[in-house]
Amino acid sequence: MYVTVTGALLFAVCLLLDACHSQTPNSAPAVVFDKIPQADIGGPDKIGAIEGHVTGVQAGQQIVLYAKSQELWWVQPFAEKPYTPIQSSSKWSSQTHLGTEYAALLVSPGYKPPRTTETLPAPGPGIASVAVVKGQGQMPEPQPEKIIHFSGYDWVVRNSGSYRAGSYIRFLAENAWTDDKGALHLRMNRGKSEWGCAEVKLTRSLGYGTYRFTVRDISRLEPSGVLTLFTWDGVGTEDSRRELDIELSHWGFTDNDNAQFVVQPYYIPLNIVRFKAPAGVLTQSIHWEPGQATFTTATAGANGKQRMINEHTFTAGVPAAGGDSLRINLYAFLKGQIPLKNDSEIVIDKFEYLP
Repeated sequence: MYVTVTGALLFAVCLLLDACHSQTPNSAPAVVFDKIPQADIGGPDKIGAIEGHVTGVQAGQQIVLYAKSQELWWVQPFAEKPYTPIQSSSKWSSQTHLGTEYAALLVSPGYKPPRTTETLPAPGPGIASVAVVKGQGQMPEPQPEKIIHFSGYDWVVRNSGSYRAGSYIRFLAENAWTDDKGALHLRMNRGKSEWGCAEVKLTRSLGYGTYRFTVRDISRLEPSGVLTLFTWDGVGTEDSRRELDIELSHWGFTDNDNAQFVVQPYYIPLNIVRFKAPAGVLTQSIHWEPGQATFTTATAGANGKQRMINEHTFTAGVPAAGGDSLRINLYAFLKGQIPLKNDSEIVIDKFEYLP
């Protein structure tokens, strides 16, 4: 009888152990949507609820949500609040601004999500899983993409908001065009509640080489207007955008120099050189090679003769090429001491690329 009872007890214990073992998470991490907001073109005042759960979650992991509005993914629910906690039940929930698609990233502690991105990051260091779903209901009609031809290249004109210099900026497709001589015009004009700005992006990546721009007189640009000629990786993180900038602006103060060369991030002292650019037509260029970037500003004189205004070579922190695309924008700096008052327009006569 003793043997029989012991055997029965051992059998029961084995069953319990098997049951416990079968409930131990052993699958790859995954994010699942349980409640999906409606599909919408999006906007600052359109908000809905979003919910889900995760499997294979580890201690300290959180959810980062994105909503896609027009061409960009925007972190949710707000740029200053990018993390959604996971409950002990493995469920998560949040509010989100509406979009056409929604994404949820299962991220590790210390991961810093970009506020906006053109392409979602893939699973890898810091990201355990990525889930994407379309919004509920009928999808809104996509806005047609405006492409202009300038200096032998095709450029996409931005027609949506984005962050620039720490502020939300509205870019309008009608504010960028080429004239009958082929010059690129960028306009900044006052709307009812915000400034309409302009940005164009090259449709392909050029990588290492020399980027040269012929820019007409910028001396009439108001102190809080900004013209930027720059490389940018739309897939990178906030700290890794492969960004090299020539920025022409007083940054909201009349006594500031009006030009700077920058290897981002700008807050590292060795990454920025400020100087004064004169009135008149200027040639701005960036020569980008592995481990080094040389910036120059020169007058565009007659008979091809130029006078060098400033030249600087950066050898520290220069990003490697890959995934970047050239961009040009004109926008309002909203944190300066002197607010914008008048509409403005900048003309770029020519762009050249030398491999």
